[in-house]
Amino acid sequence: MRVAVLGSTGGWHAGRLERALTARGHECLFAPVTRLVGRIDGGFAARSRDLSLDACDVVVVRGIPRGSLEQIVFRVDALHALAAVGVRAVNGALAIEHTIDKFLASALLAAGGVPTPRTVACERADDALEAFDDLGSDVIVKPLFGSMGFGIARVEDRDVAQRVFRALEIERAVYYLQETLPHQGVDIRALVVGERVVAAIERVGTSWRSNLARGGRPRPVTLEEQRARMCVQAAATLGADYAGVDLLRAADGRDYVIEVNGIPGWRGVEEATGVDVAAALVEHLEDGA
Repeated sequence: MRVAVLGSTGGWHAGRLERALTARGHECLFAPVTRLVGRIDGGFAARSRDLSLDACDVVVVRGIPRGSLEQIVFRVDALHALAAVGVRAVNGALAIEHTIDKFLASALLAAGGVPTPRTVACERADDALEAFDDLGSDVIVKPLFGSMGFGIARVEDRDVAQRVFRALEIERAVYYLQETLPHQGVDIRALVVGERVVAAIERVGTSWRSNLARGGRPRPVTLEEQRARMCVQAAATLGADYAGVDLLRAADGRDYVIEVNGIPGWRGVEEATGVDVAAALVEHLEDGA
């Protein structure tokens, strides 16, 4: 296979993918996502610098960087158009759209029967404050397009909530609020590839946060069959070939999917478990070839 890694031209993940692909006899090429050029001339073609993406068998998406709305739409549209001319994207455009938008992801998970916390999204501060009350006056406020745990805040005081929501209204933000689920300071990050969980870790936090980028400590774990099925179902519901699924067991013993990451990092998972996630992903690409 001729495989382009889109959005990551260096670094740890790019190196792991290159090693896994070349070890199995595939060609690995790198394409910066910010250098995309699409051309329509009787058909569709796309390139990044001098690499013709439409001449590749697979495009592995490793980054959709921040930009204007037009830039983001164009980058995802290129994936849609590549699929139309027979180039497989992993993850594909729909999966990227479904997972990058936390509200859409939560809505689709709920519609698909995957347990997820009660959530409210809205545009006005008054509606956000009403949602704060409805969700028990203890909520997690997240950026709609946030990542790696940045920009997340827990709000437990109504006066603080009112100040926060008024400030966000000035920024013309969309409020995304989830109820805070009482738990033991531990959650699960599972790496799903295809129809199985290839590796999973518990992330132990010092507070309500457990994200590794925010100080969580990883330890390897083997998921029970029911929890593994929930993670696989979550990824499939959002159309992802592979995903990082965050699972939280609440104090009442019920499991909830908190988030599904369609461009997941796996360095912490691999270092904790020893599982070669890139190799598992390449095997999945071969199965779909």
